[in-house]
Amino acid sequence: MEKEILLGKTPTELQEVVEKLGLPKFTGKQLIDWLYKKRCPSFDDMSNLSKTSRALLSENYATGLTAPVKEQRSTDGTVKYLFGADERFVETAYIPNRERATLCVSSQVGCQMDCLFCATAKQGFQDNLSAAEILNQILSLPDFDTLSNIVFMGMGEPLNNYDNVMKALDVLTSEWGLGWSPTRITVSSAGVIPNLKRFLAESRCHLAISMHSPFHDERLKIMPIEKAYPIKKVIHVLRQNDWHGQRRLSFEYIVFKGLNDTSEHVKELAKLLGSMRCRVNLIRYHAIPDIPLKSPDMNKMIEFRDALNRKGIIATVRASRGQDIDAACGLLSTKGKSKGFAE
Repeated sequence: MEKEILLGKTPTELQEVVEKLGLPKFTGKQLIDWLYKKRCPSFDDMSNLSKTSRALLSENYATGLTAPVKEQRSTDGTVKYLFGADERFVETAYIPNRERATLCVSSQVGCQMDCLFCATAKQGFQDNLSAAEILNQILSLPDFDTLSNIVFMGMGEPLNNYDNVMKALDVLTSEWGLGWSPTRITVSSAGVIPNLKRFLAESRCHLAISMHSPFHDERLKIMPIEKAYPIKKVIHVLRQNDWHGQRRLSFEYIVFKGLNDTSEHVKELAKLLGSMRCRVNLIRYHAIPDIPLKSPDMNKMIEFRDALNRKGIIATVRASRGQDIDAACGLLSTKGKSKGFAE
């Protein structure tokens, strides 16, 4: 039987573990320190715990901190890490940029959104990641000490794994955990309205909405979620929130050549987002095998950005990173499943 994992547990939950094993009460605080402050993967290395405590913990529990099984390094400094085992692989992308270093983490194994342009969608949905599996991508990262920001924009739809994502966020932002400001974290969603409402009320982290087209019929063709949660209804929900504080709202917009980059798209985006305190992040499409979508050239990206700016919409072109490795989300983990990492 698999051992229960301690990573992701709150102080109250860790205290229950301590009491169950009959260990001294102060062991709970020691475990918090070893897991979240020192990121210690082995009970044997928890030097201020007694030998008896370490033996009981090792016999009944696992820390949940495990190193990545594979990595790919780009010439631009981007690193893709693969975490997991037994075909349950997820990707984490480390993206350094001058004085900042952003980590893109996954929330699910595969994805059920089935977006046309996404490599992860081709895997189908396999499972939700536990809070421990989400946190392990961060705490076991070789580059952890350099991190400035975390974005939940990897594999999966974070708001379809709401409870585990929120538990991970609690560890990241609580003083007893990592103590990060919520403004260092951005959660992305395609717009799962029921949990979007909960997230807006229960978290202070930044929000990014995957839009990719302002038109219902067009978005529906590339994002099936549009049928259940149309982008216009998502924006209506967002307008009920106050965006004048530190919390930021952005819209992710992958640009496809000849599909969603016309003057009509500029007009409709301005119509939908006018007067909202938000930003549109334009992302140049990364080609994926067997997908009939094409990438625009940079001149078109700049032209589209400038047209939005003239309409009063703050728009930026996100720099493409890691193009000499498996840049598109889902490609590395797909290879992991097929090869089993025997090489």
